[in-house]
Amino acid sequence: MTEGEPQTSEVVRGASRLAFDAIEQVSLLVEQMHANISAASPALGKGTDGRTRGITGLVYGGVRLGNSISRSILDQALKILPSQNLATLASPSSPHSDAARSALNGVMGDTLFETENPLAIPMRLRRQGQPLTLDRDALTHSIPEASGKILIVVHGLCMNDRQWKRDGHDHAAELAREGGYTPVYLNYNSGRHVSENGRDLASILERLVEAWPVPVTELSVLAHSMGGLLTRSAVHYGGEAGHRWLATLRRIAFLGTPHHGAPLERGGQSFTSGLEFSPYTAPFARLTWLRSAGITDLRHGNLLDEDWHAHDRFETKGDMRRPLSLPPDIECYALAATTGKIRGNLVDRLLGDGLVPVASALGQHRDVARDLGFPESHQSICTGINHMELLSDSKVYAELRDWLV
Repeated sequence: MTEGEPQTSEVVRGASRLAFDAIEQVSLLVEQMHANISAASPALGKGTDGRTRGITGLVYGGVRLGNSISRSILDQALKILPSQNLATLASPSSPHSDAARSALNGVMGDTLFETENPLAIPMRLRRQGQPLTLDRDALTHSIPEASGKILIVVHGLCMNDRQWKRDGHDHAAELAREGGYTPVYLNYNSGRHVSENGRDLASILERLVEAWPVPVTELSVLAHSMGGLLTRSAVHYGGEAGHRWLATLRRIAFLGTPHHGAPLERGGQSFTSGLEFSPYTAPFARLTWLRSAGITDLRHGNLLDEDWHAHDRFETKGDMRRPLSLPPDIECYALAATTGKIRGNLVDRLLGDGLVPVASALGQHRDVARDLGFPESHQSICTGINHMELLSDSKVYAELRDWLV
């Protein structure tokens, strides 16, 4: 078991907590439906407060009380159960379990973090799936070949650092071979708010540069999807804190980053709002509220605390973001993809890579204050590939090599 990985008993504890949380949510949903039906609520408009009365109310309350007691008992029992007694379960440090845990964190990682669920992924830097200790002696031992050129590699929503290797290819490994970089991969809970992760990343990079075994001459970032938003947020909060790592930052390459949001999350919010028009479908909106803060940040591309802090993130509103320009004196590059074959086709540009439209990936916006203004020579559109193929396509790597090497 590697340092920082949850013990098998902790994985079971985390999974059991999710099961009990699910029971509670289902009981609330069923009670709300029961209350609306019993009250013969109108087909449209508001229903009841969602609570039943009398014996029926006591039954639902009893279910939740029993569920809470059972959860507490099992949780305490699993705390003292030796991990080796659960050895029949898969190792939580395997690539497959890493992928499952990362997907779970992307979907509801904020809840996992707030409830201190052992399945919540702590932010850390890794190489070959192994966490790095940010101490000079430890880094010297872990990375004996460390160069002065560091490449920070930041994954997207529901993913992890191991998934940069796709179809036998890893952009960062190739850039290391051709450009002399030493790649360091970030692994993080993508369900938390982008701004929370951004602030944490800024602090981690400060510690990394201070502890690096040799003088750092250059720091570059390769970011996919949400990872690009996280990077921009980290630059902002690092600047606010006066961090020294920013003085070494030279380049940022964004792959399919939804700088101005993704239509899928905006569509999901519209679906949720539609459910709330009727008291008979409104209870099911509760299920959509389980989606993470990280996902709702993708509606418009939130980067800062003030973009979400004073707002109900499930309420339908326009773009409330504070405009944040690209960092000055840093070479920033944006690569967009389209699943179509024709670069100028309007439909292909709107669909983009299947998740992120071309304009959003290139930072283009009708509002001049929000337009990121990537120089033409720092933009590229790759055709015939989707969002995930950005991680392995040869055309994408050719652009990265031109930009970073």
